[in-house]
Amino acid sequence: MKFNFTLIIVVITTMFSCQKNSIDPAPVIAPIVVSNASTQLNVPYANIDSFQKMDVYLPANRSTTTTKVLVVIHGGGWVIGDKTDMSVFVNILRTRLPDYAIFNINYRLASLPNNNTFPIQENDTKAAIDFIYNNRNTYNISDRFALLGASAGGHLALLHAYKNTSPKIKAVVDLYGPTDMVDLYNNPASSLAPASAVGLIVGGSVFANPTNNPAIFSSSSPLNFVTATSSPTIVFHGDLDTIVRPSQSTRLIAKLSQSGVANLYKNYPAEGHAYISASALGDTFDKTVAFLNQHVQ
Repeated sequence: MKFNFTLIIVVITTMFSCQKNSIDPAPVIAPIVVSNASTQLNVPYANIDSFQKMDVYLPANRSTTTTKVLVVIHGGGWVIGDKTDMSVFVNILRTRLPDYAIFNINYRLASLPNNNTFPIQENDTKAAIDFIYNNRNTYNISDRFALLGASAGGHLALLHAYKNTSPKIKAVVDLYGPTDMVDLYNNPASSLAPASAVGLIVGGSVFANPTNNPAIFSSSSPLNFVTATSSPTIVFHGDLDTIVRPSQSTRLIAKLSQSGVANLYKNYPAEGHAYISASALGDTFDKTVAFLNQHVQ
């Protein structure tokens, strides 16, 4: 869908006195304000695969100077899942963050025997974010981006935020995402997360492991890319998680703190992976909104 915008340019020209060689001040251009809200579903951000689509939720009264951006990334172990899985999150976030433009993205999924293995999902995440950023004038949004992801989506959000500088991600929200793919392989949380599955997704084979494929395991681990300039990060994790060990999150928080990066960690002692209890989710949204309000300026 194409946008029909009315461009309002206000040029203020001040004439100085009769001094010779006086210079007129630069014109002041008022931001374009689009009064209508807009929802666009299944917008392509690339043309390689039908999965490379996103849903776009644009608020009313948005402009390139004021409208912040939140990109939402679904989970599913990189092999299943869809952006519609995050619909509840999106609906709540639209209510809690009414001035944000929200982009809920899909990405290509890995499948047997060795289709769309890493770094396909990382590349698609970057392609989607680059597309949004490069079209921010069309969408009438600012360059202040934040990311939110759950499980595999949390991993992709962290990985992108820590490895890319344009646009600089102002904050990242991680719900129980893996941070160290070597540890995920070597120390699976349970039989529900076998090492062979990690090898297949990351290394392209059930026989792939951190010893014979060290580069891809390393480059796919957000923990390895934490620096003093990393994005402020808030992490949520259930202590009873049998898919991703809570230590994946606590180790990330420790490294962020050692690097002087703003961070917040919230664990839920009675919750497992992909928790859905009203109290935990309510607390998650409360802390997420407060963290974004603090860091996405």
